[in-house]
Amino acid sequence: MFAAGLTTSAGSTTLPLCALVGGAGARIHIREFWVFNTTATATSLVFCRLSTAGTPGTAATTRALDTSEPQTAVGVLRNTYTSTAPTTTELGMGFPLGAAIGSGVMPTFAHGEFVIPATAAAAVGILVDTGGTGQAVRVTVKWEET
Repeated sequence: MFAAGLTTSAGSTTLPLCALVGGAGARIHIREFWVFNTTATATSLVFCRLSTAGTPGTAATTRALDTSEPQTAVGVLRNTYTSTAPTTTELGMGFPLGAAIGSGVMPTFAHGEFVIPATAAAAVGILVDTGGTGQAVRVTVKWEET
């Protein structure tokens, strides 16, 4: 099990606030995807699938939660995308965040329920929902790789 976290920029309806990016080395099974507002302005966000690379922000530090885990993570949590938008598909899983610092969600997923395929540029990210206003959020993702 791996984890990474970061604080995003505002993002938009086309530039993801962040994305967990996979690769050919493993399928990534997302287990938890925490998202918390860092501002006092409400926002509405939606999960999306990415199928092209776009221009992601910096990579967060990935940590193995089991320190005896010899494997290096394939998945990389990337910060807010800039300039070139990736190709995205909304997944129908949206969530509002209230107008308070700390307002958030912590969705959890069973193994195999929310998977990034072992394909270059495949990712799952967060977009601002249609008609929404982007805000900086704090994100933590936990995942397994097979």
